Amino acid sequence: MQDHIAELLRAALEQVAAGPFPTLEIPGRIGIERTRDAAHGDFASNVAMASAKSARANPRQIAEAIIAALPASPQVEKVEIAGPGFINFFLTRDAATAVVGAVLDAGAAYGRASEPTGRRVMVEFVSANPNGPLHVGHGRGAALGDCIANLLEAAGHEIAREYYVNDAGRQMDILAASIWVRYLELHQVSVNFPTGGYQGEYVRQIARDLDDAHGNRFVQSAGAILDGLGHDAPAGDKDAFVDGLIARMKALLGDGFAVVHAAGLDSQLADIRDDLEGFGIVYDRWFSEASLVVDGAVEHALERLKASGHTVLRDGALWLKSSEMGDEKDRVLVRANGAYTYFATDIAYHLNKLERGFDTLVNVWGADHHGYIPRMRAAIEALTGSDEPLVVRLSQFVSLFRAGEKVGMSTRAGEFVTLRELRGEVGVDAARFFYVMRSSDQPLDFDLALATSQSNDNPVYYIQYAHARICSVFQQAADAGVAYDEQAGRAALGLLTEAHETALMGLLSSYPERVQQAAAQFAPNIVANALRDVADQFHSYYNAHRFLLADDPARTQARLTLVSAVRQVLANGLGLLGVSAPESM
Repeated sequence: MQDHIAELLRAALEQVAAGPFPTLEIPGRIGIERTRDAAHGDFASNVAMASAKSARANPRQIAEAIIAALPASPQVEKVEIAGPGFINFFLTRDAATAVVGAVLDAGAAYGRASEPTGRRVMVEFVSANPNGPLHVGHGRGAALGDCIANLLEAAGHEIAREYYVNDAGRQMDILAASIWVRYLELHQVSVNFPTGGYQGEYVRQIARDLDDAHGNRFVQSAGAILDGLGHDAPAGDKDAFVDGLIARMKALLGDGFAVVHAAGLDSQLADIRDDLEGFGIVYDRWFSEASLVVDGAVEHALERLKASGHTVLRDGALWLKSSEMGDEKDRVLVRANGAYTYFATDIAYHLNKLERGFDTLVNVWGADHHGYIPRMRAAIEALTGSDEPLVVRLSQFVSLFRAGEKVGMSTRAGEFVTLRELRGEVGVDAARFFYVMRSSDQPLDFDLALATSQSNDNPVYYIQYAHARICSVFQQAADAGVAYDEQAGRAALGLLTEAHETALMGLLSSYPERVQQAAAQFAPNIVANALRDVADQFHSYYNAHRFLLADDPARTQARLTLVSAVRQVLANGLGLLGVSAPESM
């Protein structure tokens, strides 16, 4: 409907520019919004005010000229001027009710783009270091990334979901050392557990599995391990100790280090994959960081940067001149000892994505990566001449509350609530909805009691209950011997003049726009809010009116047809959020 109104306005503007206001410049995009108050019509445009400067005239005068030049439309009942020059459009009853048929005709496709855009978008999300189970903080990034991918698919883009496996960094070495110390404990070799190590029960289990598979293959004496290393203590340098322990482990175990490292990596990746699949998330690819070095991708990226003049040698190290592209300072790519930085491999990964043909790279990162964004934008600009291909959405911190008390979390100490535990406690539907119901740039207080309550205060229950309630209406009709006739219902939609009915049809009509807005802003919370609006209006309608009217079969069929369309929109929106639409509750 907005496109139709825009066409009417453009035709009128062409006449106005050719007549009374020859200097008027017709804008490329004509602003049209839904009105908040039905007294002001269904849609409003500010085009007269936007054109006032070029036309050198009062906006209301321009609005009068536009209205006089508007082509007739069977979908527009009347047009009025409001305020300083808004043009308000009032739709005919047939135009307002047409959305019900549009929803039912499109079915599951309602709200989705009718044609592909041709754009390929990579959505990379979660990508947590595989050094422990996913916790509730990771869950928000998981839900956010998957919903963004769903929205972009609905907008007509070709989407790929990817998990970047950090399998080559220091954190994985620390996990390997942590597993080794627990393994040594099983063989009565006493080595102080490093303060900076990972202490969860999962580390002990990997050590037990390693012992079952390899026996005493990795056993070394405490003397050999601690030779020149000293003893870790809270007052000591925990980083120096754990790094020294890793170095001793590599020297003493030789190829065995890779075996222990792989045991930790494989175990945690399998756990993460299983956890995310249980959360409704399946990736198209799990991409190994280590492969970038093996395949020469890092060196390839560095050569690209050197050739474009964006690097400099300084103090024996290779630097990206990122300060020239908006970063606060230059960044090291290759250290003086010849080792690549994490930043260098990250640049190689992004170049790899671009060379695979992706037009847009969407990264969903944790809030602690905020400072990393400018340097990554600088790298993309250095590679492509623009930072436009990169889109970063930050997933702010999650605070979990149980019985009104905040639950503390520490990954290294092994004291945290895992995503798997959260799923078990509140269910996948509640977890996914709660994670995305607020803007991702806002911290989230996750109330377990609310998420599990069966009340109107629980937003996901409230929305799902609306869908289930509509299913129950059709069951009640069948039980009462009322056969649903969709065609008769469509023919009788003009009977639906109650305020609740008009409001519901308006919300159904606005749903595709809100999906488009959510996709454009990478903001699933917009869809969550749209669903709450629909559910709220439906529940009010349900409580105010009867749907099965023995003395008015035409109105009965019309109301059943309307709520059938409402049910379809609820199911479509919940599907975009990865939440089920139950038929009974």
